[in-house]
Amino acid sequence: MTDSVPFGTGGLVFIGVYLLSLIGIGWLGKRASREKSLRDFYLGGKGVGFLVLWLTLFATQYSGNTIIGFTGKSARIGFAWITAVQFMIAIVISYQLFAPRLHQLAKKHGFITPTDYLNHRFRSRALNLLGTAIMVAALGNFFLAQLTAMGRAVEGLTTYDAEQAFAYGVIGLAAIMLIYELLGGFRAVAWTDVIQGSVLALGFVILLVLIFQQFGSPGETTRKLLEHSPEKALPPEGQLLRQWINFLLLFGFAGALYPQAIQRIYAAKSSGALRKGLAAMSFMPLCATLVAILVGVAVAAHLPDQLDGANSDTALTVMLRQVAAESWFGGLLVLLILAAIIGAIMSTGDSALLSISSMLTKDIYQGVISPDASQKQLTLVGKGVSIVLVFGLTWLTIYLDQLEGEITLVQLLGMKFDMLIQLAPAFMIGIHWKGMKPLPTLLGMAVGLVFSLSFFWVPPEGAGFLSTLKTSGFNPGLYGLLLNLVISVGGSWLLPKQEIVE
Repeated sequence: MTDSVPFGTGGLVFIGVYLLSLIGIGWLGKRASREKSLRDFYLGGKGVGFLVLWLTLFATQYSGNTIIGFTGKSARIGFAWITAVQFMIAIVISYQLFAPRLHQLAKKHGFITPTDYLNHRFRSRALNLLGTAIMVAALGNFFLAQLTAMGRAVEGLTTYDAEQAFAYGVIGLAAIMLIYELLGGFRAVAWTDVIQGSVLALGFVILLVLIFQQFGSPGETTRKLLEHSPEKALPPEGQLLRQWINFLLLFGFAGALYPQAIQRIYAAKSSGALRKGLAAMSFMPLCATLVAILVGVAVAAHLPDQLDGANSDTALTVMLRQVAAESWFGGLLVLLILAAIIGAIMSTGDSALLSISSMLTKDIYQGVISPDASQKQLTLVGKGVSIVLVFGLTWLTIYLDQLEGEITLVQLLGMKFDMLIQLAPAFMIGIHWKGMKPLPTLLGMAVGLVFSLSFFWVPPEGAGFLSTLKTSGFNPGLYGLLLNLVISVGGSWLLPKQEIVE
């Protein structure tokens, strides 16, 4: 959040107390721990109820990118980005395809990592390792983006040199996140998500009030857009419409397969808690995504001259500067919103870190290196993995920020969905269809992954078939998914039947 509103000592003290309280919650999570086991550390023992499940899902799914990225996108293209509400709803709909059945299996067989399901369902070490590699790579990329967002947020809170503020922000926030996660594991992450999710929800409420207070009704915003940027008041068509269909499919199938979200499905205390949590999540796009879009469109309509044409992600900070300049009360509201953004980023980052650590510990260390390791030893290894990850990725984040040519969050997140969507057949079809077999599923996943990633080396200005696909408006991951489905489903259909373990 560069070019934001700098705050004095009082504001920084408020943010500092808020962040230190998270460490206190980590300590409480440690006190609540009953055993030193992977299940206790990574899933919180017997699981969490409806309220905690709902807020931890909300805080994890709606990161700082929802507030900053969605406001920027809607400022750039206008009301057409309102289809993003449908993207987020599509994720919740996709959960319904596999989450209830996955939760039943997880409780029955004691799943801990997302790929425990793959191991149970297909009994293939190669498939399990490929699934683990996809999830770890996607989440590593995602965690790096969250660290970058942490640095950007701190830039907006201080008047220090931007490069120094970025480095201090990444190191400080990453250290706090690591401490409370090492103390309390999943409990600490889930309980801090309750606070961060509540603050985030409050931030969206404040934003909604500020929109109407500063700019008036959506009708007034529409009239302003029609005066100077009529294209931003029109529905999508042509290439833009294909992109929205693309995002609907991509978010729907890949967004529901975030490893940290799958582990929250495992962690639900009961099927009733899971059902209520998902039902509550279905309303959050209207409470969160829609508000972010209205902010961006309102800024584009009423303050077009203050937007940075090269970076529309400044849309939110443009509005916050105006609000903070008007009164001390406005400054307080802006401070609360910035606290919500920092909390959202951290809640997404800590969940990603915990999920990566669980897979590297259980699927790689125990599964390949030390199968006879005790639960206490595995828990210590998991904590060590988290420490190494945070130190390594913190250094990489600061190093990338110092390179010429800024690395954007969009670039960091580019391949994440294209990779995760290749897991969809195994999770969403394999969990219901007993005829889906290991070898075709493995081949389909591998071919779809390689084909998707190969597009990143295809020049869009080329004349070949792949260049045409790249500029079609659809993500490479969707083309890879089509190949994946043909191989995994078609191959399973042709091969002889086999017994499936329930």
